[in-house]
Amino acid sequence: MQVRRLVSRPVLVAAAAGTGSVLGAAGGSVAAAAYFARRVITPDELQPDDVEILRHDGGTVTFSVTPETVVPGRYGVWLEGGAGHARVGEIVDADPESVTRRLMAVDRGAIETGPARWNQYYFWDRPSVSLGLPDEDVAILSDVGPLPGWVVRREDGSTGSDWAVLVHGRGARKEETLRAVPVLREAGWTSLVTAYRNDRDAPRGPDGRYNLGLSEWRDVEAAMGYAVSHGARRILLLGWSMGGAIVLQALDRSPLSDYVVGVALDSPVIDWGVVLRHHGRLHRVPGPLVRVATDLMGSRRTRRLVGVHEPIDVARTDWVARAGELRSPMLVIASDGDDFVPIGPAVALAGRRPDLVRLERWDTARHCREWNYDPDRWERVLRDFVHGFDERR
Repeated sequence: MQVRRLVSRPVLVAAAAGTGSVLGAAGGSVAAAAYFARRVITPDELQPDDVEILRHDGGTVTFSVTPETVVPGRYGVWLEGGAGHARVGEIVDADPESVTRRLMAVDRGAIETGPARWNQYYFWDRPSVSLGLPDEDVAILSDVGPLPGWVVRREDGSTGSDWAVLVHGRGARKEETLRAVPVLREAGWTSLVTAYRNDRDAPRGPDGRYNLGLSEWRDVEAAMGYAVSHGARRILLLGWSMGGAIVLQALDRSPLSDYVVGVALDSPVIDWGVVLRHHGRLHRVPGPLVRVATDLMGSRRTRRLVGVHEPIDVARTDWVARAGELRSPMLVIASDGDDFVPIGPAVALAGRRPDLVRLERWDTARHCREWNYDPDRWERVLRDFVHGFDERR
């Protein structure tokens, strides 16, 4: 998931407009709640620079201190307005104003001092470029039109009958999921990396808004259908952040879920209600306003105030409450250091369904960065989970 605040600025100004009367206050509160809701479900069109390169040499790059640049691990950096890319690793020096990291590679372009953009995906292009693995462009036909995807076959060059469908997070790119592809390929699984509606390279949905998984699941179902039509007999679903919420809806709603033998989720949205309240608190939005925003999204009468074609019933995304409905083995990777999607629902879900859900808990890693922080552990955990299906054949 591309990590930015779901709401870009405080939203109480609209409520302040209603201080003259009870009716005006109510109207102002609805306007503020609608604004909050729209910010949550509107795709981010811009990807602004968010870090500063202070200096560099042949082996290191020094950045200004931000919440991203000070966390251990390996990451990418977009250069030259996104035209160039470099990768950085361990922290070799730091002070209150700057942090110096090991330069691992310059993939294209040249490093210059000045603004740049942090790339938490680490990988910067399609599998054949980023991973050196053969890939194929595919078009997956969903109800909104053809969705672009990549297929990476097994090591023997065949697609086989075991397919994994990989689903990125809100505002993210398909490259977010590439960290899983080498593990899956080595284990004998074909990877299908799919886009979904409102991605920058995909068709828009009827309203051009994120539906928090409640419409996007159809695109994952289309990807599952593509896999089945090309020989899949077992499907593994992998989802990052909102991609986790999408995967869970597909698992619940699609008849093709009968093919699913397991689910692996990284920093997943297990309950959108918790995420919305969390971001409300971050931006000092009163709890009642967040509840009004949720009601506006979920009501057929008021959904147009927030610009959605279908009501968004946030209660349907609460998989802690719906834990008893789950049927597939599930790996959940989550971190206490995640300040975007709180870890609480993942912990609660594992507590309710210890028979199905295996929780792997990190401490320091930020949102969807568990692999960045400790790639060896992340890959080992996924490898063990995937190999477990062979043992259960």
